[in-house]
Amino acid sequence: MDYSLSHLTAVVTHAFHSSALLLLGTATIIGYYCGGLARRITLPSIIGFMLLGVVLGPSGLELFTPGPGGNLEHFGFITEIALGFVAFTIGSELSLASLRRLGRGIMVIILTESLVAFGLVTLSVYLLSGSLPLALLFGAVAPASAPAGTVAVIQEYRARGPLTKALYAVVGFDDGLAIVIFGFAAALAQSLLLGELGLGGERSLWATLIPPLIEIIASIVVGTVIGLVFCQMAKRLRERRDTLILVFGTVLLASGLALQCHLSLILTNMVVGFVMVNTRSEATTHRIIAPLHDVMPLMFVLFFCLAGAHLDLGKLPCLGVLGLAYILARSAGLMGGAYGGALMGRMPTTIRRYLGLGILSQAGVAIGLSLIIQRDFARLAARPDVQAATAEAGLHWHAGTIAGAVITTITATCIVFEIVGPITTKIALRKAGEIPDTPERNQP
Repeated sequence: MDYSLSHLTAVVTHAFHSSALLLLGTATIIGYYCGGLARRITLPSIIGFMLLGVVLGPSGLELFTPGPGGNLEHFGFITEIALGFVAFTIGSELSLASLRRLGRGIMVIILTESLVAFGLVTLSVYLLSGSLPLALLFGAVAPASAPAGTVAVIQEYRARGPLTKALYAVVGFDDGLAIVIFGFAAALAQSLLLGELGLGGERSLWATLIPPLIEIIASIVVGTVIGLVFCQMAKRLRERRDTLILVFGTVLLASGLALQCHLSLILTNMVVGFVMVNTRSEATTHRIIAPLHDVMPLMFVLFFCLAGAHLDLGKLPCLGVLGLAYILARSAGLMGGAYGGALMGRMPTTIRRYLGLGILSQAGVAIGLSLIIQRDFARLAARPDVQAATAEAGLHWHAGTIAGAVITTITATCIVFEIVGPITTKIALRKAGEIPDTPERNQP
């Protein structure tokens, strides 16, 4: 019998590929200790979770495999459940009373950080490439954030204060605005590209904007209905165990409906939490939310381990000048826009100085938008009339190259933002004085 190292390695690898439970269980246990190691060097736990995912993913041992036929597709539901809980948690922190205390400034911040990021990225990419359609598409993706990273850091360190409240509000609402900006910019980019080729656009800008607007409105309606029903059911419960079962089931229901009806999973669940916190007493809300503190750490271990497994470090060399420009322009846009919005909205000094550092994370939503760009522009490139016009015009940035450039660059830059974002969020909360002096007591 062959007992060589290569044979044993093959046997172990086959065992992990054959059993999803074995792989998840091992990743959960090792992930817990990786999070502990990250805390020892004063990094957020989720950095340890993500690095483990990188090691287990295509950049390392390849136990997690992406793409068609890969096992990461089978674990997609875990990511969706975790995002549902994150969104519900964000909504539960957005009481109208606290938003009123923050004032109109919070809405000004959401508008300015999104629009300034869009504008700076668009300008930077245009100056580098000379292609306005390409620049608009990169700008359209820039405002999208990754709320899971920000919420995970807030919960790990039990942060409390004005900056924490502002972060919950911004990462909760800016994805909705990002979808609207994307719908407008993507439609304009396609229209401009067809104009460069001497071909008329088939749809008006307003016709293209209707689907994202319907998605946002429908998500709010569905979330409101589920939230009202949930509140009626929750008010009769007293046991912590029963409350957790109801919350878990509600998040699964809202997430499933959102995915089935092609709505925003994040916005739908956020509205459920928003309805709860604004229709129930503070004591009832605390009773409903309390059991989640026992569940969320496990969700974060699995979510960020799987997120790390999706990060292919081999794509980092693809960054190039375009990718570096995107990283710098997006960071400057978010931080500068947040500062300017806080200044115009007369927000407290801590929010002005540090809010921008807490909203840099970018992952799932941005990659999803870039996949839409890849799909739509690849289809556009396959049209016979577009192919003929492209060959005649000799465009460097045509539909095919745009589709490839956006998905490759955004995937690579998300690796940077996913690692840097949680670290800068912790720095912001620490400098604002909203992290307790002994956060290690609150380890996930």
